[in-house]
Amino acid sequence: MSERHKTFAAVDLGASSGRVMVGRVGPGALDLTEAHRFPNRPVRVPDGLRWDILSLYAGVLDGLRAAGQVDSVGIDSWAVDYGLLDADGALLGNPVHYRDTRTEGVAEQVWATVPAAELYAATGLQYAPFNTLYQLTAARSTAQLAHAERLLLIPDLLAYWLTGEAGTELTNASTTQLIDPRTREWAHDLAGRLGIDLKLFAPLRRPGDPAGHLTPRVLEETGLAGPVPVTTVGSHDTASAVAAVPAVGERFAYICTGTWSLAGLELAAPVLTEASRAANFTNELGLDGTVRYLRNIMGLWLLQECLREWDHPDLGELLRAAAEIPSLRSVVDAGDAAFLAPGRMPARIADACRASGQPVPGSRAEITRCILDSLALAHRRAVAEAQELADHPVDVVHIVGGGTRNELLCQLTADACGLPVVAGPAEAAALGNVLVQARAQGLVGDRASMRRLLARTQPLRRYEPRGDAAVWRAAQDRLIRP
Repeated sequence: MSERHKTFAAVDLGASSGRVMVGRVGPGALDLTEAHRFPNRPVRVPDGLRWDILSLYAGVLDGLRAAGQVDSVGIDSWAVDYGLLDADGALLGNPVHYRDTRTEGVAEQVWATVPAAELYAATGLQYAPFNTLYQLTAARSTAQLAHAERLLLIPDLLAYWLTGEAGTELTNASTTQLIDPRTREWAHDLAGRLGIDLKLFAPLRRPGDPAGHLTPRVLEETGLAGPVPVTTVGSHDTASAVAAVPAVGERFAYICTGTWSLAGLELAAPVLTEASRAANFTNELGLDGTVRYLRNIMGLWLLQECLREWDHPDLGELLRAAAEIPSLRSVVDAGDAAFLAPGRMPARIADACRASGQPVPGSRAEITRCILDSLALAHRRAVAEAQELADHPVDVVHIVGGGTRNELLCQLTADACGLPVVAGPAEAAALGNVLVQARAQGLVGDRASMRRLLARTQPLRRYEPRGDAAVWRAAQDRLIRP
């Protein structure tokens, strides 16, 4: 193992912003700084909701310029969305946003050919209306898909523009609902039955694989001196975040918090039972042959949308006020698809409480407390059900990602789960991105070594459960009552 330090650029794209982070790794050392942050503003055009991918790429170039000389670059982003390229490698329009309405009712069309239970047994993926499988089915009759020669998931598209080389990273590919989680290869029979041409996808890559080098034009635009390799990382941001969970041993659950909450376990094999499907757990692929067995929960999107509606008040003051509101006065199902689309979030939360016969939160603090109590309940249910379905008990819950900065949410999650919560690191996806690059260059060892380095170098905070667990059980029973 090399004894010198190296520097890595982690391009980490979220649903509302992107950032280029600089990680420095050496013997017993890991630090991360922000080089550049830029907005990610989806655009609504006459034919639907689109990602402004050119603006994101410009932000990546600006970030690499700000990062300075690096030894490698890695890219992670959200999942399921993609860009289509023609025979010349040119982009056929801006990628469609997963919150676009084009997939409404499409799942039923798919299930008419491959029933939902059979689809789950083949791919292990939970039902979500925006899965790539449903997006491709919705796009079947479009001119764009008819003229496409290549489909690249978002981080793979950006890597292609940086290097000129195309590939499909496995952890992100596993969210398409077209990968068999047992073989970790494409589900060719399933795709054929559904009329999906897997030749659209570039060859699969694994985290740690080389993904090319920055092209001369990119080097010129960023001021970097070549050669600069691009390294395949866990390009689904949750895969990178789970790689950066600072856990000791295997008896842990994780919650990756941000716009979404991804709550579950790291397993050695998928859970493909009918009970798992009914509980809507997903089997996505992770680092080193692992499975991310988790449930998608709407997450801090609920609060983000309220803050936008309220013209972005001071979040610290709002959380302090919410902490004074009585616990569990009103709760909603934080996984309800009714909250998926943007707009009118405070009113929709109030409507959901009204419809269920609960007190209607009126003030901003009451709505905020309703959201955080609801998220904690959703975390509790996901962690408990994951342990039962996978027969994998845990002793601690690790919260990573942006939600670690929300102390009230972390404490409520500990209270709800009845387990200690270890919060941190906040920039887990970027750290996991950096560590995979560092491992590819021989600076760190296996996953356990990566996690020990994180635990030694990153600020963590522990929350012990408080109060009466029966109160949370009663609130959950009230929420899921038929």
